Amino acid sequence: MATRNTRQYTDFNLLFTSHPVTADVTVKNDEEAVKQSLRNLISTRNYERPFHPEIGCQIHGLLFENFNPVTVQVMKKTIIDTIDKFEPRVTVLEVKISEKADNNDIVCDIIFRLNNSDRPITLTTLLTRLR
Repeated sequence: MATRNTRQYTDFNLLFTSHPVTADVTVKNDEEAVKQSLRNLISTRNYERPFHPEIGCQIHGLLFENFNPVTVQVMKKTIIDTIDKFEPRVTVLEVKISEKADNNDIVCDIIFRLNNSDRPITLTTLLTRLR
């Protein structure tokens, strides 16, 4: 019987909640750790991280453009390019963009799979137009 070598991804919880027993910062594992990383990557603007101005997503410059099919395609490409460049743990399968005009929000569904798994995972994040 062959065993499959799977890698476990961990990251600390950015809410900095403490573990009830050990009082350490709680951690997120595998799928949740990668989802947190993708959410942070998409919400980071270029030049926002010290010493790494290249890390970030250009999606924020597109939030105030007219919402039409061309803008949607540019948004999808921007998100896919950013994830491909900065998140080597995943393979993007699809990106869906929809608008919530009542709240001036854009809903982004990213369907991806971990490189050590075949199961598709969906991350839904809300991009808000703020000035």
